[in-house]
Amino acid sequence: MTHGCFKECKIHGEGGVTMDSIYKIIDVVGTSKNSWEEAAKNAVETAGKSLEDLRIAEVVKLDMLIEKNKVVAYRARVNISFKYRTEA
Repeated sequence: MTHGCFKECKIHGEGGVTMDSIYKIIDVVGTSKNSWEEAAKNAVETAGKSLEDLRIAEVVKLDMLIEKNKVVAYRARVNISFKYRTEA
């Protein structure tokens, strides 16, 4: 599993930078017996059950599980970003 943060900034005035948002990026794998599209959707929807404020999902890898020379499952590896909450 990979972890990382993406910072969204706006430049103000004389070179000053203010932080608008910070996002965490996680790596998840969704599966489906039917399609890669459904596998990616399953990954996002399942992550959404335990994470809040999901923002962007990026499919980074597609593969298939093969048994006895037949495709039995589609898998989608997805990077999902969600916004950190800042307590004021």
